[in-house]
This record gives sequence, structure tokens and C-alpha cells, in this order.
Amino acid sequence: MKPILVLCLGNEVLSDDRFGAEIAEQLSRDNLGPNVEVLFVSAAGFTLVDLLAQRHSVLIVDTILTGQGAPGTIHYFPIGKLTPSKNLVNSHQINLPTAIEFGRKMGYVMPEDIQVLAVEAQDVTTLSERMTAPVVSAIPDSLSRVRAWITAKQNISQT
Repeated sequence: MKPILVLCLGNEVLSDDRFGAEIAEQLSRDNLGPNVEVLFVSAAGFTLVDLLAQRHSVLIVDTILTGQGAPGTIHYFPIGKLTPSKNLVNSHQINLPTAIEFGRKMGYVMPEDIQVLAVEAQDVTTLSERMTAPVVSAIPDSLSRVRAWITAKQNISQT
């Protein structure tokens, strides 16, 4: 199996969608060891299948627009809480659960343990490399949660 994965998603030039890139950049300064891989990817859909295949545990880090919390609110949930795609027009329109199910149907060994840490965004449409203040303020707590997840997964793999 490949190392555990912290998969940070987003777009570096769309304001709050830069959050994943920032988390990945800060985690890259940590000495996480050989059993942890941190990736920032500006992709979605089928592209994620190869990144997720052969992993035991994955933490997805991204922004989200639920309308159920103030901007900067940290949501943490298992992948199953996301709704699969209703329409499949092209590979960019499928969401993560659909990509995982596709990978399984194609014979890939896909992770059973996938968690999501998503911060409620305020603005993911403005062309800017600056995040809004509420999302910036969520970075320290988000990093703490990601590091705690990594430590917990490393402890499990050592037992």
C-alpha cells in the first residue's frame, strides 16, 4: 500500500479556494516521515482515481459552500456524507464519491478510510491569490486537526 495521503484540493488563484494550497504548503515544512504524503492538486473527477488508489487512509482538505455555517467554519466528516453526482456530462463534473466508486468498479483498490476537512468559504469566484479573513483565520485550527489526524493514523499503522 502507498503512504497515507493528505490530499489538498483547490485553485491557487480563486480567493478562498486557495485554502488547500496553503495547508499543503505549510504541511510540507513538517517532518511527517516516509508513511505520509501531502499533495496539492487543482483537479477533480477521474484525475483523482490514480491518486487515491492503493491507499489505506486519506484526508481530503478543501473549501466548501454549504450555507450551513459562517465563512471560516471547519467541517469534518466522512466521505459518505457527500452526495454523488446526479449528472455525468464530463470528467470534471463527477465528485469524489463518484470517482471512488468508479475506481472500485475499474478494479482499483480504493481507500476505505476517507475523511474530509473542509472550511466554509466566503468567496471562491474572485480571481485573487488572497483568501478572505474568515478562511485565513481557520488555517491554524485546520493545521492542528490535520496534524492530529496524521499522528492518529501513524499510531494505528505502528500497532
